[in-house]
Amino acid sequence: MTEALASPPSDAAPHLLVVDDDSRIRTLISRFLGENGFRVTSAESAADARKKMAAIDFDLLVLDLMMPGESGMDFTASLRRTSTVPILMLTARAETENRIRGLEIGADDYLAKPFDPRELLLRINNVLKRGIAPPVRVRAAEMRFGPFLWDGDRDELRRDDEVVRLTDSERRLLRMFAERPDETVARHEIVQGESALGDRTADVQINRLRRKIETDPANPIHLVTVRGQGYRLKTDPPPG
Repeated sequence: MTEALASPPSDAAPHLLVVDDDSRIRTLISRFLGENGFRVTSAESAADARKKMAAIDFDLLVLDLMMPGESGMDFTASLRRTSTVPILMLTARAETENRIRGLEIGADDYLAKPFDPRELLLRINNVLKRGIAPPVRVRAAEMRFGPFLWDGDRDELRRDDEVVRLTDSERRLLRMFAERPDETVARHEIVQGESALGDRTADVQINRLRRKIETDPANPIHLVTVRGQGYRLKTDPPPG
């Protein structure tokens, strides 16, 4: 059995999917988020979430990790093969290894239980802003590096004639590099002020992007490390 808020606050409000096998937690989170202006649907399992997602385009998932059947980690890894929907993992598993693993497989944020509902609200809003905030673009709408073309007008990365599937975090990173071509972007800028997440979080996000644009991610030639400072995307000079 699953729950959904009967009266959504507004048709224009972001629509969130809360996935947790604990009915009490689902109800509490759904009620709190609904009271703070979101439309909320909930699901008791990954299988139930898949059914809801087949019918509704959600703006963000709040996802528990420890569920019977398909775990939250497995569900996230599966989703990332076909979807870029933002995912906030909400779990009692607060160990660093689990947080890093969650970010590596495609989560946009990770919050440990027990949590302050106000922090949950803040993190949801921050993730949503990352996806919808209009980027400041350089004058050139295109950026080339090796076989890749970043189209800033479409927020789209192509390799030759194929579109490369990106998560919202990866798309945000490419916007940052496009705004400052061939300049170093510091680690603290990559985590956007979330200093508590640490440099390791920036490294995880960069490594995920490298796996999509580098032939050998361990020896990158496009997205290089500037030791002690951050990262730089080496772009090709304009043709002609």
